[in-house]
Amino acid sequence: MLLRLRVSLPDRPGGLGQVARALGALGADILQVTVLEREAGRAVDEFTLDWPGLKPGPGLAGEAAERLSGVPGVRVEGAWPTREVPGSAPDYDLLTQVAADPSRGFATLVDALPSLCGADWAIALSGGLVRHASLGAPEMFALSDPPLRPAMRMSDELSFMAMPAEDLHIVVARGAGPAFHRAELSRAARIVDVVSRLAGRTAGTRT
Repeated sequence: MLLRLRVSLPDRPGGLGQVARALGALGADILQVTVLEREAGRAVDEFTLDWPGLKPGPGLAGEAAERLSGVPGVRVEGAWPTREVPGSAPDYDLLTQVAADPSRGFATLVDALPSLCGADWAIALSGGLVRHASLGAPEMFALSDPPLRPAMRMSDELSFMAMPAEDLHIVVARGAGPAFHRAELSRAARIVDVVSRLAGRTAGTRT
C-alpha cells in the first residue's frame, strides 16, 4: 500500500536521516521525501512510502505514530493512502492533456487534482452548482463565502482547499490525513492558474 506520512521533527543535522533509518527498520520503503516547512526549530516533512505492514483505515496515523514512538522529538501529523506514484510527474501529464484540449481544461483538472494533492475528491463550482466533479465527489457542495484568492478551509471533519478560477471555484478535499499545508495550497494554486490561462486563451480565441 502506498501512503503519505507527514511528520514534524526537530530541525537539526541528522534528524531526517534518523526518521528514515527508523522507517527502514520498520519495513517501510521510502519512495519520496518532501520538505513542507522549516521554522521555529522544527521541520515538517512528508514521506511517500510503501509500507506493507500498515493497514488502511481510521487508525492508520495512530499505528504509524506508535511505531515511530521510539524516535525522539518526532510527531506524526497524519498518514493516509495516496494514488500518486513518485517520479511519474502527474502535474506535467495534466498540463499536457489540457494543452491538447483546452476546451476541457477544467474537467481534466478536476479529474486529476485528487491524485495530485493526495485528496479524496475535487469539484468545480459556479453559482453554487457543481459544474465538474471527480470520482467520489458529492453531487452538491456549499461553499460559504467563496474566497477571492486560494484559501484553506475546514468543514466538519473535511479539510479542503478552495481556489478561484475565472467564473469557477475549484475545491479539493480530503477526509483522511491532516489539514492541507500551505505548501500544498501553493502548488495546487499554481496548477489551477496555468490551467485557467490555457482554458481562458481558448475561450478568448473562439469569441
